[in-house]
Amino acid sequence: MALEQKDIDSNERIIQKNGDDIAVSIARSFEQLAERIDAAESRICSRLADVEDKMECVRESLTDKLGYVEQTVRAITRAQDETGQAA
Repeated sequence: MALEQKDIDSNERIIQKNGDDIAVSIARSFEQLAERIDAAESRICSRLADVEDKMECVRESLTDKLGYVEQTVRAITRAQDETGQAA
C-alpha cells in the first residue's frame, strides 16, 4: 500500500508544526542516554576497583605462601645437607 501525496503532505505539516517538540524530545533522549552511560561507566569503574583490590589481596596471600614454601624447602635442604655431611 503506497502513500498518497496527501498523506505525505499531511505528515510534513505535522512534522513542521511539531518540529520543536520533536527536537526537544530527541535532545532529552540523548541527555538520558548520556546519564545512563555515565552511570554505567561509574559502575564499571567501581567493579574494576573491587577486582583490583581482590587481586592485590590474592597476590599478597600467594606471596606469603610462596615465602613459606621457600623457607620450608631451604630448611629441608639444610637438614639434608647436614645429614649428608654427618654421614
